[in-house]
Amino acid sequence: MPFGEFQYSVDDKGRVIVPPSFRDFVEDGMVITRGMEGCLYIFPLAKWRDMEERLKNLPITDADSQNFVRFFYSGAAKVSLDSAGRITIPNTLRMFADTSNNVVIAGTPNRLEVWNEARWLSNLTAIQSSPPSPELLRELVG
Repeated sequence: MPFGEFQYSVDDKGRVIVPPSFRDFVEDGMVITRGMEGCLYIFPLAKWRDMEERLKNLPITDADSQNFVRFFYSGAAKVSLDSAGRITIPNTLRMFADTSNNVVIAGTPNRLEVWNEARWLSNLTAIQSSPPSPELLRELVG
């Protein structure tokens, strides 16, 4: 599982380095799509296939479910590492997440997240201002 956070710059062609410690996680290919809170999600192909199954099982008659499917699935694109360990972020996703300059690539248990650096720092500040509930913390740390 990937963990940690790394700061990089996105070049003028939309390419960004995938941190070396994350490359094994995505070496078989990946899908990048819109994430929540204005970031981008990168799923390894196997995790993306799991996500597709979940999306297919959402009720077609539920407007919230279908709006989420549209938001999440329509922005998705397959990407792969180039010889320099970079991916190219599609322009529509760069515009969505405002990732034209400095970004933070953060690991989570099942995906990578790509954040506009200022938005990432703002999000961390917000989390510190409103920490998780004691119940959640007890559940996590025992």
